[in-house]
Parts: sequence; structure tokens; C-alpha cells
Amino acid sequence: MKKKIIIGVSAVLALAMGAFFLFQRGNNSPKYRTEKVSRGDIKQTVTATGTLSAVVSVLVGTQVSGTIQKLYVDYNSIVKKGQILAQIDPSLFEAQVAQARANLLVAKANVEKAITTVADSKRTYERNKTLLARNLIAQSDLDTSQTSYDSNVAQLSAARAQVDQVKAAMNTAEINLRYTRIVSPVNGMVISRNVDVGQTVAASFQTPTLFTIAQDLTQMQIDTSVDEADIGKIRVDQPVEFTVDAYPDLTFKGKVSEVRNAPTTVQNVVTYDVVVKVHNPEFKLKPGMTANVSLTTATKSGALRIPNAALRLRLPEKGPAPSGQKAAGAGAGPVVWILTGKKPERARIAVGISDGSYTEVVSGDLKESSEVIVEATGEAAKKTDASSAPRMRF
Repeated sequence: MKKKIIIGVSAVLALAMGAFFLFQRGNNSPKYRTEKVSRGDIKQTVTATGTLSAVVSVLVGTQVSGTIQKLYVDYNSIVKKGQILAQIDPSLFEAQVAQARANLLVAKANVEKAITTVADSKRTYERNKTLLARNLIAQSDLDTSQTSYDSNVAQLSAARAQVDQVKAAMNTAEINLRYTRIVSPVNGMVISRNVDVGQTVAASFQTPTLFTIAQDLTQMQIDTSVDEADIGKIRVDQPVEFTVDAYPDLTFKGKVSEVRNAPTTVQNVVTYDVVVKVHNPEFKLKPGMTANVSLTTATKSGALRIPNAALRLRLPEKGPAPSGQKAAGAGAGPVVWILTGKKPERARIAVGISDGSYTEVVSGDLKESSEVIVEATGEAAKKTDASSAPRMRF
């Protein structure tokens, strides 16, 4: 009796184990996650970072040395061309102008004196010529008077030249006096002030920068660094979108205005400067802000597209490739897998632009609404991993 019970229990256990393994085998059947081929817009972009700056920034300095006596503007002051920005103490330069004017008066007086001397020496010379004709004086006396006359004429020319020289010195002193008034060369806004009242500026070796004026902050530019691998896609007038940390929820727009050919190499990485022009009517953008730039290099509307995950998927090959086709991963174009019923089938395609999530399908064996496999799960995932894993050779 006990033996029959044991045999019955064993049979039940065997049936249960067989059913369990059959169930597990059914659950391990290949499974795939798919997405439909669709039509939509694709925008291909190149990302970069850059720094905002004014289109024209003028550095205002001084050509004379001295002490800052007054400041008439400060940060963010709106200035007009010719408006005075600061005043350097003019006392020393006013004294130099006064001295130059006095020297000019002396030089003019010397000219008058030289004219009188020339007239006197001329009369003496003429008189001596008459006396020599009457044999009343010696020839040497006439020669002496002539030499004196010629010398005085030369002195008169020198005196007149001295007047011109002193005038030039006076003009220099007056120009230096005018340079004590620091004026704005352009219309714009003061974005930097580097001096205070009482500070001494020295212009002996190089011109010190006192103010920085942005000519027009409603028009700004971004200097971006684009990698050499992407620079061939950049063209003038391409649309640009960018964000700044100050306004993370706002997207600003601009256009590429210049692609510079001078390379910049940092640690063997070559980049090129791309200048983007930006409108800033509300003055939200400020010089020095870091911009996260997205340069649009190509767009397609209503393109046939597939998710990029479908291009990355690799499934094991079963049997020889169809006639006229090569194995997956070889040939002229990429391969994707479409699900027909429950069986994956290989399809070779030609691709166009990509936005990082979707890729345009230019031609191939895909149709709209076809199911492309983007991920293998269950037993199919194990086979996919095994087929993509490198084989060790001994």
C-alpha cells in the first residue's frame, strides 16, 4: 500500500515539474518592444557654449597723466558722443599753456627787434656804399657793414622761425589741457568704470583704461566655440536658439553672422569661433553671460523617421542574407529590424539627418506605420547580448 502511494506521489511531482518547465519555456519566448515608423519634423542641431558681449565696446583712456578731479558718469550711465565723463586736474596744464603764451610774446618781440636791427644795418650799408664811391672810407668798412646787414637778416628769419616753434609748443600745451576733459567718443552705456575721484592716472608707458562704453546694448553678439567636426555644417544666416542661466525658462533667438577661420587649439582640441548676432530690445541679456547655444544646421518637415534606438539594435542572424543583401552591419547603409507577426525581419535603409532622438529615413524597405524593433526582452535579449559580445580566441 505504501509503495502505491509513493509511486502516485512521484507521478504527480513529475507532472507538476513538467508543467512548470513548459510554462517557463513559454514565458522565455522571444519578446520585443517596438515603435511605429512615423512622419514628423526633424531639426538637426549643433550645440556649443559662448559668451555674450556688446557688438562694439569702446575703451576710453587718457593721454595725459594727472589726478582725477571729478567724475560725471557712473555704471549704466547713458552717454552721448562728446559728453564729458571725467575731469583730470588741469592746474599744471593751464600753467604750461600760460608759459607757452608768454614765450610766444617774447618770440614776437624778438621778431620786432630783429626787424629794427635789419633796418638799421641796411641804412649803414647803404651809407657806406655812398661814402666808398667818394673814397671817404675803406673797402673793408663797406664789407663789414654788408656782413652785419646779412647777419641781421638771418637773425630775423631765425626770430620768425622761433615764433612758429613757440606757437607749436603752445598748441601742444592747449591740446594737453583739452585732454584733461575725458569725453565719450560714441553714444552708448557705461558698463565699466575703473577710476575714482582722487586717483592718479599715469599715461607714461601705456594708456590706462578709465571707462568701457558699450555702443548699443540692443544689439549683442555671442562668440561660440564650435568643434572642428561640426564646423563644416555651419553657414552664415543659420537660425540659432540659446538659453542663459538668468532666464532658464526663456529661449532666445539669433542668427549666425560670421564663421571665423582662425583655429583655437586647447589640449589638441581644435575649435573655431562662430559669431551669433542677437537682438536685445528689453536689455535682458547682459555682457558676460554664458549662453548655451543650439545652431540649427538642417530641418525637414514631414520626414519619414524612426527612433534612434532602432539603429542601435543588433539581433542574431538566422540563415543566409536575402538575395542582393549583405549581412547586418555590413554594406552601404544601416540595418533595422521590423516585426512581421511575431517574427523579426531585417530591413536595410538609407538615413538622412538626425535630431538625437529620431533619424530621417531617405530610402529603404520601411513604410509608414511599420513596427520597428527598438529593444529585445526575455530570451531574445539574452541572445542579442550573446551575439553582440566579443568572442575569445585561444
